[in-house]
Amino acid sequence: MTYCLNPDCQKPQNPDATKFCLTCGSQLLLKNQYQAIQPISQGGFGRTFLAVDAYRLNARCVIKQFFPLPEIQGNSQAMAKATELFEQEARQLLQLGEQHPQIPTLFAYFEQDKRLYLVQQFIDGQDLSQELAQRGAFSESQIRELLHDLLPVLQFVHQQQVIHRDIKPTNILRRQIDGKLVLIDFGVAKQLIDTALTKTGTKAGTQGYAAMEQLRSGKAYPASDLYSLGVTCIHLLTQVEVDELYDPLEGKWLWREHLRQKGKDVSTQLSQVLDKLLKDYVKERYQSVNEVLAALKQVTTPTAKSNYTPKPAPIIVSLRPKPRNWQLVYTLQGHSDLVRAVAISPDGETLASGSNDNSIKLWNLATGQIIRTLQWHSDWVCSLAISPDGITLASGSADNNIKLWNLATGWEMSNLDKHSNSVRSVAISPDGVILASGSGDNTIKLWNLATGQQIRTLEGHSYPVNSVAISPDSNIVASGSVDRTIKLWNLATGQQIRTFRGHSAWVYSVALSPDGVTLASACVDNTIKLWRITTGQEIRTLKGHSDSVRCVALSRDGATLASGSDDNSIKLWNLATGQEIRTLHGHSSLVYSVAFSPDGMTLASGSADNTIKIWQCD
Repeated sequence: MTYCLNPDCQKPQNPDATKFCLTCGSQLLLKNQYQAIQPISQGGFGRTFLAVDAYRLNARCVIKQFFPLPEIQGNSQAMAKATELFEQEARQLLQLGEQHPQIPTLFAYFEQDKRLYLVQQFIDGQDLSQELAQRGAFSESQIRELLHDLLPVLQFVHQQQVIHRDIKPTNILRRQIDGKLVLIDFGVAKQLIDTALTKTGTKAGTQGYAAMEQLRSGKAYPASDLYSLGVTCIHLLTQVEVDELYDPLEGKWLWREHLRQKGKDVSTQLSQVLDKLLKDYVKERYQSVNEVLAALKQVTTPTAKSNYTPKPAPIIVSLRPKPRNWQLVYTLQGHSDLVRAVAISPDGETLASGSNDNSIKLWNLATGQIIRTLQWHSDWVCSLAISPDGITLASGSADNNIKLWNLATGWEMSNLDKHSNSVRSVAISPDGVILASGSGDNTIKLWNLATGQQIRTLEGHSYPVNSVAISPDSNIVASGSVDRTIKLWNLATGQQIRTFRGHSAWVYSVALSPDGVTLASACVDNTIKLWRITTGQEIRTLKGHSDSVRCVALSRDGATLASGSDDNSIKLWNLATGQEIRTLHGHSSLVYSVAFSPDGMTLASGSADNTIKIWQCD
């Protein structure tokens, strides 16, 4: 079907391939290229249509037609302003859409038959208002996911000196192909220039979502967009109309009361973040996206599955942990090739595994049931790490890429592609701010976890970097290399602190104790070495494996070290004394990776026998 764009046409539907409307005679193709198919929506300034582009193999696009409401058309001043805003939207899309994948791209802006049109990228997906209606109120984890996905987009917009001025659920689309949020409708966006901060502007925004400075004086600031984002969040959390969430007599928001009436609540931390976003006075709100992201990362937070909040890692309280009886409880089968990496979520409920079959599998740790499979890497998955808030899964691959995934939904959030060789190791800082990656290109790269932006590259190793780990205070990153050395780096400055030498072959793996005192390293020379981090002094060498030691991991209480080896075994060691506690047998091939659960009572191991084994102690 072809849809006639003449607003006065009484029967706008026409058969395909029709060049002129059968009812009114209007030309149906815009610029002999764009064919409207059906209307999508109508607003104060115009109408929006789903269309196809004949010059792009009939790819779908969106046509916006400038057609203001009659009351605007009858007011010359309002009409002039509306025309200005429509052209401004085209300029904003041109400026922003070509530079950010979560903002639609402008394809064309022109006049035809004395009407203005813009054509933009079609985003296949639902807006959050539709999602709310279909799926119900959002959980805390979903709100956190929204903030972590959308805030970097808003940060980019503000960095371009633009204020959106109309953040609301209907202007946020979830793209179907990858689940990412896309910010749309820049029709009332405003250029943030010096005069905009001091002079009265055009009043714009949606009642209920817009901050009072926008509605009263037309002024807008980055904090104005953050206010609207806060209102969006509480509407999605409560599924209550915005007008009912605010008490004008008391001058207070009632979102928490509505939530508790439904038997729900959110963490104190998220409540504080939302309350500050919703402050009436601009100066009392967050002034930038960075401030919001920092506030969200200040405390470890619950995940989609649990209200569990990880406790800070305690200092070693016992130099001689009581012997424990470790038993194999089940074997997870599902990968078609060797399992290189395992990681356990901070709430202890989800296990992630990465394999040479190029996939990542997520498992319920308690039941051993598979949750989902992530399959976007094109080569081996070498390493996995989960953020302290349990939201983000990072994967490093032999395809030279790092992918960031939403752990709860399995959606790919970012792809980091700056390494020129395989990414052998990834680690996330305990404060959730920095991602470190070690590569076959001999470098370590540091990334902003929230934005995916590369911060710096650390160079100093002469051969591939097999392993990276970050200290409990998020100040130091350690790296182990094929060049037989371990290096410590200042995470904030990138400066090399010291080099540990003593291994006679490749260093496969490094781990740092929770008290920040000890570094453990695993080597092809069949040994594990323990080092004092502050001095670089070797404390002792642990011998017992009969083949290369591939991996080491430390329990959260800092008492137990686990090691996996090419001799097919896992050994548990007393970190304080260096004594071997016991050996776990069960794998039929070399053990590539080990990981402790947060409570230290469960151990997962990945092996070249294509399985993951789950061990528990009584």
